[in-house]
Amino acid sequence: MTDETSNEHSAPGAREVLQRGLFFEEFEVGTRYLHRPGRTITEADNVLFTTMTMNTQSLHLDAAWSATQPFGQRLVNSMLTLSMMVGSSVAQLTEGTIVANLGFEHVSFPHPVFHGDTLYSETVVTAKRLSKSRERQGIVTLEHTAKNQDGAIVATALRNTLVWCTSEAP
Repeated sequence: MTDETSNEHSAPGAREVLQRGLFFEEFEVGTRYLHRPGRTITEADNVLFTTMTMNTQSLHLDAAWSATQPFGQRLVNSMLTLSMMVGSSVAQLTEGTIVANLGFEHVSFPHPVFHGDTLYSETVVTAKRLSKSRERQGIVTLEHTAKNQDGAIVATALRNTLVWCTSEAP
């Protein structure tokens, strides 16, 4: 997950590490990656994301109305939950090595997320293969899971990514 480089400003013999994601060959099917630290979702996060994406759903914005609904409070926008779950994996898995997201399947939100909840995400590599149409690139399938501070699963998604092969990365 790191590349060693030399730098004229480093002390002689000092090692430098450049953070990056994994190349196709480095992904192993069945490996579970725990993405840390977790991230506590604030009211500001939810309101900014919801209004920025033009989502006028009262369940995310109107505290008084939401109090009369089944959960008794505002819910965090599920698209924010999905974004944070996937985003937390980037530094560890795909930073600088991804070519493209190919798609998401089986996205679910089995438990609500509220302001003040902390999300902890993890990813399991479920499949990988060389691309048939794009030389020097491979397709890696990632199963993302987000849990809250109590361990309840709040989101899952299966994501297909196109990543560079080690020897061919730009």
